[in-house]
Amino acid sequence: MTTVAVIGIGQSFRGDDAAGLEAIRLWESQFPETAHRSEVRVEASELPGLSLLDKLEDVDAAILVDAVQSLKEPGKIHILGESDLMSFASDSKSAHGWGVAETLRMMHLTQEKNPKILLIGIEVSQTEIGAAISQTVQAKLPEVCKIIQQTVLETLFA
Repeated sequence: MTTVAVIGIGQSFRGDDAAGLEAIRLWESQFPETAHRSEVRVEASELPGLSLLDKLEDVDAAILVDAVQSLKEPGKIHILGESDLMSFASDSKSAHGWGVAETLRMMHLTQEKNPKILLIGIEVSQTEIGAAISQTVQAKLPEVCKIIQQTVLETLFA
C-alpha cells in the first residue's frame, strides 16, 4: 500500500505565505473521501525547517504545498519535482528557517529511503505580517485543490 503525505507549508498571519495552509484545508474539505483515506496523511506546518524531515518519515510520497516567490505573476502555480527543488541555491531565503530545498538535500544525505516529492508552489503577491491572503492568490486555491486531488489519486493508484 502506498502512503502519501499532503503537507501545507506557510505562516498563517503573513498574507500569501499562508497559501499552502489554506490550500490543503480547502482540499481536505472539498475531497474528504480522499483526504481521510488511511493511506493519506494531511498536515499543516507553520515553520517546518528541519522538522519537515519528521513529517516525511514513513511515507512513500509527499505533496508539499507552499508559497513561492520567483518574480512571476502572483497566483501562478508552479509544479516542481524533486530534481527542480534540488537545483535551488543553498543560500535561498525562506521564512521557514531552513528552506524546503535545503531540507530535502539533508534528507537525501541522511536517509536511505526517501519519499517521492512534488511541490505545488503558489506565486505570492504580498507577505506582510497581519495581512490576509490576496484575492489573486485566493482565487487560485480551487485550482491548486484539483492538482492536489489528481496527484494524490495518481500516486495511490499508480
